[in-house]
Amino acid sequence: MSSSDSEDQIPLSARLGYNQVATTRSVSSSDDDEDNVPLAMRTKISPAKRKNESDSESDTPLSSKVKPKANGNAAKKQKPQPKAKAANGKSKASAKPRVPKDSTVKVKKEPNTKKEPKVKKEPTPKSEPTVVKKIVDRKPLIKAESTASAGSQNGSEGSDDDYKWWLEQKDDDGPKWTTLEHNGVLFPPDYVPHGIPLVYKGAEITMPPPVEEVATFFAAVLGTDHAVNKVFQQNFFNDFVEIAEQHMDKHPFKEFKHCDFSRIRSHLDEQSAKRKAMTKEEKETQKKERQEIEEKYMYCTLDGRREKVGNFRIEPPSLFRGRGAHPKTGKLKRRVMPEQVTINIGPDAKIPDPPPGHRWGKVTHDNTVTWLATWKENINNSIKYVFLAAGSSLKGQSDLRKFEKARSLVTCIDGIRKQYTKDLKSKVMAERQRATALYLIDRFALRAGNEKGDDEADTVGCCSLRCEHIKLESPNIVHFDFLGKDSIRYQRTTEVDKQVWKNLRMFMRGLAKSDSDMLFDRLTTASLNKHLQTLMPGLTAKVFRTFNASFVFQQQLQNTPKGGTEAEKLLAYNRANRDVAVLCNHQRSVPKSFQNQMSRIEDKLFGVRYQRKLLKDYLLEVAPDLKKKHPEVLVKDIGIGAKEIKEYLLSVCELDREKVTKKFARDNEKLKEAKEPELPQSTLDEQLKAIDDREKSIKDGTYEPELPVAKNATTDKILEKIEKLTQRINSIEVDKIDKDENKATALSTSKVNYIDPRISIAWCKKYNVPLEKIFNKTLREKFTWAMGVDSEWTF
Repeated sequence: MSSSDSEDQIPLSARLGYNQVATTRSVSSSDDDEDNVPLAMRTKISPAKRKNESDSESDTPLSSKVKPKANGNAAKKQKPQPKAKAANGKSKASAKPRVPKDSTVKVKKEPNTKKEPKVKKEPTPKSEPTVVKKIVDRKPLIKAESTASAGSQNGSEGSDDDYKWWLEQKDDDGPKWTTLEHNGVLFPPDYVPHGIPLVYKGAEITMPPPVEEVATFFAAVLGTDHAVNKVFQQNFFNDFVEIAEQHMDKHPFKEFKHCDFSRIRSHLDEQSAKRKAMTKEEKETQKKERQEIEEKYMYCTLDGRREKVGNFRIEPPSLFRGRGAHPKTGKLKRRVMPEQVTINIGPDAKIPDPPPGHRWGKVTHDNTVTWLATWKENINNSIKYVFLAAGSSLKGQSDLRKFEKARSLVTCIDGIRKQYTKDLKSKVMAERQRATALYLIDRFALRAGNEKGDDEADTVGCCSLRCEHIKLESPNIVHFDFLGKDSIRYQRTTEVDKQVWKNLRMFMRGLAKSDSDMLFDRLTTASLNKHLQTLMPGLTAKVFRTFNASFVFQQQLQNTPKGGTEAEKLLAYNRANRDVAVLCNHQRSVPKSFQNQMSRIEDKLFGVRYQRKLLKDYLLEVAPDLKKKHPEVLVKDIGIGAKEIKEYLLSVCELDREKVTKKFARDNEKLKEAKEPELPQSTLDEQLKAIDDREKSIKDGTYEPELPVAKNATTDKILEKIEKLTQRINSIEVDKIDKDENKATALSTSKVNYIDPRISIAWCKKYNVPLEKIFNKTLREKFTWAMGVDSEWTF
């Protein structure tokens, strides 16, 4: 696990602060220690210096780590000072992360920092500065539960939903479990050969099952972009030939271009058509059989509780796709055998049986980790794990610690920024590079980045940037252009601090660097994180990303209209989410179906406006005096003329034909499955004829539309209906804006992984928006631990 996910020392119940009285207290050394008062109530402790004797996390509170004086006497501890207040008596805002200034998100101008007092320079960069946390108290994160509710967690075989682990005092740095039982992992079924030959140079080549299986993998991707990708083709063919050499005495495969997979593909298409043609009963039977097989693997027993397992299936063999321009795309992901799998289980539990004829690679009883099984895949030699499901107690604890760690950064971010701002002018080049990189990570939420091998995708982060990835423009503009994680292009032009700009220019010119040289040649991710550990226990570059995402999100949510409609509030929420997604560079390609989706919204919008127009016209006919009483209601709609109405009504006819035809087929399918007489064709013909007659009347101008209200409706009822249609129009228009603004942005990544869910839950309670509107069922189960916060909770 990464250091950002490491465990901390404070019991969860202590960090959650149930029924606490707000008091000033000293800062704990735990990297996830939480200070539970609103930002406005935080107080500050003056920083103290200490000598960095170790780069590991220490159990000594930062506030007590004081650097000894030259004469050997320890420096006196400084008393906590109350936070400076503004003229109006309110506490000043603290520690606001900045959003990069580009085409979407604006940069907040940096305030002029006061000149630091002169300090005697250290002889070497080894002595790390220490940033002391502010002493703060916060409101409880989760409301206290009733005694009966809290007591329900002690059952011997309870549901995961009943176990409120966040109410239980637990040493997070200790064992993760006491007892653990599970049934291992589910392996994919063995390959069933189909016997369809591969055509090579016009000749049919019958292959043994292992070779046929790999050929079938490629046949399955025909018609996709992968099939025409030269790198994909070559990587596949190399592995295909290797398998053929292992299982065939002699094979003719010399060049990929002579391979014809079309006959195998035709067989796959036939099998797909048969599956689609299965009756509902057959599909239900197949689904039931699959569930019976999976049931034993879906749950484990953790400390006597039944909890759901996440990814219990071993990935089947296939051709590796990879993300972006991955150099290994097309290579064969080989079948994982039980001998490659390590099982982690309780020492007294029954070891699950491996598949017949096999054995487990290893069985361990390590209660300091949370995985149930692990193995290494052959493409990138990465380690795969089986964990509990997202809504499990262990995963929930991990999520809470992650967000609490980011939340604790609020208390010392000011000191960290002052320190790296000072180091931007350091005479030690390593310190200057480190400060510059930290500035970029903090301000623009860049990932730290790691070194990559030649056989890996050329993706970079801040510490692994090369000179070719940035361009400088006077006086302080930087153009970034590189491939980030998953080969997502990071392309942004933004302003930076003048000293940062000068530093970048210096780093690019140093020792006659070329475009392929490292920008930060004296910095690594490891050394950066080692330095950050001295500023706050458990702090890594990754924590900045979570901190900035959550803080910016909460800040942008302040733009929510208090008196707005639900749709307008959701638009504000999604805009805040989008600002975070842009900050974190969470992009996506515009969906191919986007234009069709927008067209459907336009048609839907026009239809509602047309219904409203019908009611307005009717009212003006029967009660012309209403125009004086309700001029705002009866104002004419723009863009709904006779031509537009005719086009709309004709398009509705086309849609109705499609609907009735599909419904007729579905109804007959259900009757067939129930072994009842099917509907005659004349039923469909009558419906289609009625649509044809309507279409004819529209074209010749004799069509008389029905009013969307009862014939005997009163004037007040019609006015009420007009108002409802107006509200619906506004809602559709907001939805249209929202969909258009989010077409190239992936909102879910930041919502699931980077934004503290308690911010969203508190927002829903504050603005009376149903939680289901922003969190689907999976996320509501994942973030059960966050549901108890009130509407005033802040990050």
